[in-house]
Parts: sequence; C-alpha cells; structure tokens
Amino acid sequence: MDLDPIDLARRLVQDRFPDAHAVILGGSTAMGRATASSDLDLAVLVGDDGETCRETLRVEGRLVELFIHTRAGLAELFAADVASRRAVLQSVYATGLVLVDLDGAAGQARALAEADLRGGPPALEPAAVETKRYGLTDAVDDLGDAGDPIERLAVAGVVVNAAADLLFDHHRAWVGGGKWLPRRLLEADGEHGGALLDGHRHLCETGDPASLIDAAARILDLVGGPLREGYHRMWQGVIESVAVGTGR
Repeated sequence: MDLDPIDLARRLVQDRFPDAHAVILGGSTAMGRATASSDLDLAVLVGDDGETCRETLRVEGRLVELFIHTRAGLAELFAADVASRRAVLQSVYATGLVLVDLDGAAGQARALAEADLRGGPPALEPAAVETKRYGLTDAVDDLGDAGDPIERLAVAGVVVNAAADLLFDHHRAWVGGGKWLPRRLLEADGEHGGALLDGHRHLCETGDPASLIDAAARILDLVGGPLREGYHRMWQGVIESVAVGTGR
C-alpha cells in the first residue's frame, strides 16, 4: 500500500471529486512537516450546484479534513475567517499545494486569499481591547496570588491566551490557536511573543510565574497598561469572556 500522504490525497480527489474546480492540500503535509499521524487538510472548490460543508473521514488509516465549498461559499468562508481574525482557509489557499486547478480557479482563489492575508485582520473595537486588558490584568493578579500548583498552571494558560490575543491585535496580526498560537505569535512579535512563550515554559518546568508575569505586563504596557479600578462597560445582552483569547 502506498502510504505517501500526497499520493493518498491525489487518489482521494480523483475518486471523490473528479469534477472539482480546484483542490488545495494544506497543513503540515503541504509544508513538509507531516508525521505518520498528521491529518490531510483539503480545500475543495466545487461547482455552483454543490454544497459548502466540512467533513471528516478516514482514508487508508489517515484522517482527512475536507473543506468543501462553492465559489459563493468560499467568499462567505473567507469573510467569516477575516471577521474571526483567524484566516485559516486563506492560509490553506495561499500556502498549500495545488492538486487541481481547472481553468485557473485555484490561482484566482489564491489571489483572493493572499489579498486578505496582506490586508490583515480587523482591529478590535476600543471597548473590546479595554475588556481584554481588564481580563488580562485580573488573570496576571491571580497568577501572582496562586499558591496551588494546579491552579497556577490553569491560570497561566489564561494569561498566555489573553496576552497573545492583545499582542495579535496590537500588530494587526492573524490569530492562532493550539499549535498555531506559538507559530503565529512568534511571527507577529518575536520579542514579546517569545518572552511570553518562554515565561510559560519556565513556569511549567519550575512552577515560578515571575517571568510569565513580566512578559504579560510588558504586553499590557503596549496596549495601554493594566486596568483595574475605573473599568466600566454597559450591559449589551451578552456576557463575554474578559480574559480568554480567540483560538484556531
């Protein structure tokens, strides 16, 4: 059995989407970083009579994530990814391996994706930044006070995500979550992002929160400083998280 993931992706496309207008293989496989357990991320542009959906299946023992869409569906997905500040599908189209390109459809979609990526995510509203500053300040205070090691680790995760979200917005950089959080964080700001990640690792290894607190405090200084007394917001019919950032 041929276990090459790119060959597997090509066979799947031929069998399942013989009439696709464009197919892009993204993720770690396209970047040459795949492991034996890496899944295949496939963006599939189908005809206008098709459907826009996401589907997960297993083919020859490997998980496959299908992002299927019409042209109209792709425009909606791109818009949603910009609004969420994540640009996940744009990254697939901009950096992935083209498996199918019917009449230039893949190139056209890639151009749209690259334009979105160059434009950057929308800036957070000032009120949202204020709320996130308040939440991060509170989490940093909790981290300094936490005596229980399990609670300290839990709060540290909140601090990393909240500080990263503010740093992403400060640089108008695309947000990442999971394994993409450190990757995009270092791309956005190697100095402050690196210090935040190093501080988190140091805490996990030693239990000492000092360097993480310092890194988060320096990010707070970039966006207006810590916020405690004086914070005020009007009730708008929804309770939002004040600390945890947006993830992929």
